[in-house]
Amino acid sequence: MIYVVEDDKSIRNLIEYALSEKSYQVKTFADGLDIVDVVRENAPELIILDIMLPGKDGIEILNEIREFSDIPIILLTARTDEFDKVMGLESGADDYITKPFSVLELLSRVKAILRRSAKKDTDHINYNNISLNTKKRTVKVDGKLIDLTYKEFEMLLFLMNNIGNVITREDFLLKIWGYDYEGETRTVDVHIASLRSKLLDAGKLIKTVRNLGYKFGEI
Repeated sequence: MIYVVEDDKSIRNLIEYALSEKSYQVKTFADGLDIVDVVRENAPELIILDIMLPGKDGIEILNEIREFSDIPIILLTARTDEFDKVMGLESGADDYITKPFSVLELLSRVKAILRRSAKKDTDHINYNNISLNTKKRTVKVDGKLIDLTYKEFEMLLFLMNNIGNVITREDFLLKIWGYDYEGETRTVDVHIASLRSKLLDAGKLIKTVRNLGYKFGEI
């Protein structure tokens, strides 16, 4: 899914048509007032974001999104001032396109960004407001770093790699502890309780499946 945030209807429709013709799924927005909340709830693969928007400008939106996500963002600007381009890139934009632009240029930039993002995202798992980095072994909730133990991190990773699937206590013991753990399966419940607590409201995404184990996600 690609989000397009552009207040000019003709440009917005042009971008939507061009991307749809290349089989991209597209959702458009005429302003950026609610886009940060939308991204937090349902993150896209890419955002095409106009700088000059009514109510809240693109740079402000970019800064807010970067507080909790590294989703690729391409800035659109009618300005030719080098300051705006530098400002956008320093705020975390992945690329920028100056209006007027050709459709072929836009499609080329989108394709390149998504290709780079696909390689980079092998280290990231994002769901709802949780962002997990397997390479850095970090977890963020709403952009805030959460301190997890080794086993808590591994349990969350196991859950996020199996969204919607039931993971039994025995599965956890074999996967996380690495062998047929001879202790009680109660140890899994203790670690899950701690993990839920540290994830705050996002801990509700870990569901208890009675007599079996746990599953992750909004089902």
